[in-house]
Amino acid sequence: MSMETIKSRLENTLTSPKSAGFAMFGAMLLAFIWVNSSFSSSYETIHHAPMSFTVGTFSISKPIILWINEGLMVFFFFLIGLEIKREVLEGQLSSVTQIALPAFGAAGGMAAPALIYLFFNLGDPVAVRGWAVPVATDIVLALALLALLGERVPVSLKVFLTALAIFDDLGTLVVIAAFYTEGLSLPSLALATLGLAALFILNRLRIARLTPYALTGVFVWVAVLESGVHATLAGMLIALSIPMRASGKEVLKQLEHDLTPWVALGVVPVFAFFNAGIDLEGVTVESFLSPISLGVALGLFIGKQLGVFTGVGIAVVSGIARLPTGVTWPQIYGASVLTGVGFTMGLFVAGLAFVQPGLILSTNFSIIVGSSLSALLGMIVLTRSCRPNPKIAG
Repeated sequence: MSMETIKSRLENTLTSPKSAGFAMFGAMLLAFIWVNSSFSSSYETIHHAPMSFTVGTFSISKPIILWINEGLMVFFFFLIGLEIKREVLEGQLSSVTQIALPAFGAAGGMAAPALIYLFFNLGDPVAVRGWAVPVATDIVLALALLALLGERVPVSLKVFLTALAIFDDLGTLVVIAAFYTEGLSLPSLALATLGLAALFILNRLRIARLTPYALTGVFVWVAVLESGVHATLAGMLIALSIPMRASGKEVLKQLEHDLTPWVALGVVPVFAFFNAGIDLEGVTVESFLSPISLGVALGLFIGKQLGVFTGVGIAVVSGIARLPTGVTWPQIYGASVLTGVGFTMGLFVAGLAFVQPGLILSTNFSIIVGSSLSALLGMIVLTRSCRPNPKIAG
């Protein structure tokens, strides 16, 4: 076997949705086992260990969990921003006809879970903050599950689910900016704005080297971090400044290609490990049946599939869009159910919505329950509705 073949296979493995899904699931399972073992105290010690970054008189000090959620996850949102820009300019979202179907599905898939959650929690001012927890889809796991079915899944269904997840992620970013931002610092926002202006000047000058973008991006991240706006939003804003092409190079696509395995196999599993450590001793029947827990679990399992399927139905029946070529309604329903897999983004938003450890614990457990039910039903529906390709089978 040649080195080129080995390199190609390794690259395919590192960028495979299956690999990303297994890495994330493995990290969550490790955290779960660790927290529920006799070594649980060491997990908490690592989780809350303080870390400081100092340059001259400037210093930032946070526990490791916040460095991960507000720092490391910037790369996750940066990658989302790159993907959104590429798809809007040249990909699946570059025309109105391509946008309509996933956009309607995503809109319904965000509205229905939020309404179900609010049905259970509308009278509680603390609980209401969690309305966005069941809204987002974990595209890494959703596509990993879809990949397990192999070639029997129509490519157009994968494209539809990916496009829907892009809108879903964009909507979640807007929600984070609008509803989970507190105590704004105008000087810091002004500095962030200047940094973003510098980034877009680099873009207009068609600068191909990434070093100026990286250095300016760090400045923007620190300014956003100190502004009161959640720092991960800086990731997407920085991504929008990266040029598609410059000096004859495919800058954005190459960066997205290089960054994907690091985010999928590094950033996301680390985030999952530090956010999915659920001590079962803290989860009781009462806490699981609380309005917050029911709102999250049912929002993911019932709300996502109901909202996405209804949104797609409205778009098709009204004539605004058509089903993707080769895709059936049962397959659309199966994909709709899979959007209820909300691990990464759900855990992320839960950490923004609540500060009480007990609420975060029960909410995270409900995310796992709702996501697991969605994964199970979605795979059953898709397995039955996606028949194996006879040419491949034979």
